[in-house]
Amino acid sequence: MGWPRPGKVPGNRRVAVRVATERAAAPCLSVIKACRRARRFWFKLLSKAPPWFILSIMILRPKRSRPHIVEPAHAEPFALATPVPSWLRRAARQPQTLEDAAIMAGAAIGALDAVVRRQERWAGAWRQRLALAAGAVTARQAGRVEDEVPLRDAVLLTRPGDDVGPAGRMFLAWRRLATRPPEQLLTEQGIAEVLDDLGLARGTVSDLSDDLRQLAGAEGVVAILGGALASAERHGVGRAGAWFADALLAQRLGWGHAVPLLGTEAEPGAKLARARRPGTSLATGVERQPDLTKGLVSAHARAALRAIDLSAELGRRADRLLAVAPKLRARASDLVVEKLLSGDAIVASEKIAGMSDRGLRRLFDRLVDLGAVRELSGRTTFRIYGL
Repeated sequence: MGWPRPGKVPGNRRVAVRVATERAAAPCLSVIKACRRARRFWFKLLSKAPPWFILSIMILRPKRSRPHIVEPAHAEPFALATPVPSWLRRAARQPQTLEDAAIMAGAAIGALDAVVRRQERWAGAWRQRLALAAGAVTARQAGRVEDEVPLRDAVLLTRPGDDVGPAGRMFLAWRRLATRPPEQLLTEQGIAEVLDDLGLARGTVSDLSDDLRQLAGAEGVVAILGGALASAERHGVGRAGAWFADALLAQRLGWGHAVPLLGTEAEPGAKLARARRPGTSLATGVERQPDLTKGLVSAHARAALRAIDLSAELGRRADRLLAVAPKLRARASDLVVEKLLSGDAIVASEKIAGMSDRGLRRLFDRLVDLGAVRELSGRTTFRIYGL
């Protein structure tokens, strides 16, 4: 007896296949029938149950916990794109000689230059965060008590056109340094604006502009930094010396935007001024006294390392934000992401085209739950969000 033709199966074989199939599916069918019976039982029970019983089930039902990313305190920056050697960090704490300080500063500026030239999408937020730190230091130099949080509130929570106060204007001066091209910073108009914001007398702006223009062609970074501090001291605007020095450094290195560095150090120019001998200018003191030069160079190296560490932290946070951005379904969410990457922070009530206030608050809550942004004010109202 041969095999049957394709498409035809003998009757006894069809019966055998059907029986085998039913036996194999019996456990699954029993489970399905049990689930149906349980569903009918609970439907009948709930249809006859009192309202308080149904409410108790709804209240006591366990809810899924939202994902929460916990970052350890004092965590070191993750995966630096431009690693900083360990010897450089050790030397930055307390350089022994002027030569050590010069080598340390050169290595730090080289590492920082690599970070700047990558032109990351989050570079705007990085520079503005450094500007905020520099604004807080400048406010303390002026004898004010505002730190970074009040400065951010003064600028973000003030209506456009209203006065942000003396400390807020100091922050705006440093933010202008971080957002404008370097060639627009040291013009007479730019110098007059920064002196007004820092609460300093203008004096002879043209003479100060000429001094800074000559310093732009000086040889060596130390001569530029020391000359900028000396020129500001000579014209009676010592608090602006760090601002001028950072602007000149950006011009010399060919950066697209200046990075606030010396402004984040606590009074580098004032320390030099106190250490000089009577009857000598600040520039002469820097040239003739190695300790003064070592202090200036060391302060600049520490500021550069601090900026590199901040870039690593913000880069990690920006990567997290860009990773969750495709999951966002809110209208104009891409515009919010760009604002977070290009600025220090955003107010939850900011007007964004295509998004309501409620939608923006829900978007920020979603981003906080995903670990992409942080709430920076610590308040329950007038919240501020950023990387």
